[in-house]
Amino acid sequence: MNKAHIFALIVVAAVFTTAAAVLPKPAAPVPARKAVVVELFTSEGCSSCPPADKLLINFHEQHRSDGVEIIPLGFHVDYWNRLGWRDRFSSAAYSQRQENYADRMKLDGPYTPQMVVDGDTQFVGNDAERAQDAIARAAGRSAEAEVAVTRAADDKLHVKINSASRNASDVLLAITEDNLSTSVKSGENGGHVLRHAAVVRDFRKVGELSSGGFESDVAFNAGNDWKRKDLRAVIFVQEKTSGKILGAVATSLAGTN
Repeated sequence: MNKAHIFALIVVAAVFTTAAAVLPKPAAPVPARKAVVVELFTSEGCSSCPPADKLLINFHEQHRSDGVEIIPLGFHVDYWNRLGWRDRFSSAAYSQRQENYADRMKLDGPYTPQMVVDGDTQFVGNDAERAQDAIARAAGRSAEAEVAVTRAADDKLHVKINSASRNASDVLLAITEDNLSTSVKSGENGGHVLRHAAVVRDFRKVGELSSGGFESDVAFNAGNDWKRKDLRAVIFVQEKTSGKILGAVATSLAGTN
């Protein structure tokens, strides 16, 4: 190989090296959200709620081929209790949570059944088509918090969260129970047996994000009449101001004592 050939090869190599240096590197793929939180505000005293309760059961039992996990939460409100039937799963705290959504979303007020997807989209809770559309759109967004939960003890969970968000956010725990039913004796659903899944039995704040992270053991208590094999713990991160849910995970509590 003569000097001219060597020089030409050096020039070509230099051009390719320079081009490689100036070409932008491909952006790392943004992970799609794999868990979508679906809250249903419902009541056993509301005649239009059973179809929404059934929809929540369907979401709980649904196995999607796209890998998206729907995490249902059934919040039973208490403002129907004075109208002929007391819902044994109801809580004033759940009614207040719904009031907070109504304020954030500038609604006239709370109503049942109401579904809220990922904390920022709401609609009538028995609208299956609207629900599927909202879930699909939420699943397409990138997750802003990575939530991991492991069993620390029979009555404790170890929670670790990493988040790119620096907005003030709460870390929330919900304990849910499946396979529940009630024979309603009076009120708008009197004479009917209502079936429920993902009924929220306990709900509370367990911490806040600090510098984009959170790590702690979280204790939980199960009521004597709760069926352990049907219990799940849901940990999720929710922005204080917007109400948007940044990430979530659900884990079975079966096998605890």
